[in-house]
Amino acid sequence: MSDKLKEVFLYFFKLGFVAFGGPAAHVAMMERDLVEDKKWLSTEEFLDYMGATNLIPGPNSTEMTMHCGYHRAGVAGLFVGGMSFIIPAASLTLLVAIFFEKSSELAWMTPILDGIKAAVISFIIGAIIKLGKKAVKTKLLLAFGLLTIVMNLLGLNEIFCILIVGFLGLIIHSFIQNRTINSFFLPLLLMANVSYTHLKLFLIFFKVGLVLFGSGYVLFAYLDGELVSNVGWLTRPDLVEAIAVGQMTPGPVLSTATFIGYKLGGFPGAGLATLGIFIPSFFYVLLLHRFLKKMKSSKILKAFLSAVNVAAVAVMVVVTFKMAQSIIIDWRTALIAIASCFVFFSWKKVNTLYIIAGGALAGFLLSLI
Repeated sequence: MSDKLKEVFLYFFKLGFVAFGGPAAHVAMMERDLVEDKKWLSTEEFLDYMGATNLIPGPNSTEMTMHCGYHRAGVAGLFVGGMSFIIPAASLTLLVAIFFEKSSELAWMTPILDGIKAAVISFIIGAIIKLGKKAVKTKLLLAFGLLTIVMNLLGLNEIFCILIVGFLGLIIHSFIQNRTINSFFLPLLLMANVSYTHLKLFLIFFKVGLVLFGSGYVLFAYLDGELVSNVGWLTRPDLVEAIAVGQMTPGPVLSTATFIGYKLGGFPGAGLATLGIFIPSFFYVLLLHRFLKKMKSSKILKAFLSAVNVAAVAVMVVVTFKMAQSIIIDWRTALIAIASCFVFFSWKKVNTLYIIAGGALAGFLLSLI
C-alpha cells in the first residue's frame, strides 16, 4: 500500500468514528482537515467536488470522502476512502442493532424507545424546513412539490413520485429551451407483497442507492415506500428507530441500512443492506470524475435535479405525517414530541444526541406517572 493510500485510509477511518452531526458537519470537518491543514486539495477543487455530488444520487458526505480519496490516491483512494468512512459507522450501527433486539424484550425499555421515537420527529421536521427552503426556488418547483404530495397520498410509490417529477422538470426545461430531450434510464427493480429473502433485501437497498437524491433523511421516505407500504417487512415505528440510530452513531446516516438489515435478516441482512445502499455511490463517483466539467455546465441535468430535490422534500412531508400518526400514541409521546420540537427550534445548535437522550429519559420518567 502506498503512503498516500495509507494516509487516505487512516484519515477517513478515524473520521468514521468521530463524524457526528450529519452531512454538513462531515463536510465541514473534511474542509478544515484536508484543505486548510493537510492541503490535499485547494478550496476551489473542494467546492467543485461538493457541487458535483449534488448532481448524482447518493449520500453527499460519503461521496465527498470518495472524491477526496480519489484526488489523493487515484481510483484505489476512491474505494479506500469510502469504505474506511463507512465501516466504522456500519460496525457501530450493527452493535446498536444487536442491543435494540435484546432490549426490546424488556418491558421497561418500551417507554424509553417510545420517547426516543417521539423526540426524533423534531429534527425530521427541522430537516424538511431546511431542505424545503433550499429546494423551493420558484413557483414551478413549489407546484412540483404539491404535485408530489398529491401523488404520494393517492398511493403512488415514493421513488416513482420523485422520478416522475424529475423527468417532468426535465421535459418542461427542454420545452422552454426548445431542445431535444436526452434519454435517461434507471434500472428499477419492482417488487410488491413478497416474502423476505436476502436477495430481495439487497435489491431493494441497491435500488434505493441508485436513485437516492437529497439528504440522508430522504432515505426514510424512500424506505417507507419500499419496506413499509410495498413489501410490508417493517412498520413506521421501526423506521423511526432507524432514524434515531442514525443520529446516535457517527458517520453516514445511510448506515441505518445496517440496522434495518440486521432487524430483517440478522448478520447476513446487515451486510447485504449496507452493500446495497452504498455500492452505487462508488460507481457514480468513479464515472463522475470523467464528466465533471460537462455535468457542472449541463442545464438539463440541473433542471432534473432541482425538480427531484423538491419532490424528495415533498415525500418527506407525507412520510413524516404518517410516522407521527403511528408514533404519537398517547399524551406522553405527544408531550415529548412537542417539547423536543421546542428545544430543537429554540436552540439552533443543539446536538440531536441530546434530544434523543432527553426523549429516552422523558419516556422513562413519564411512564412512572
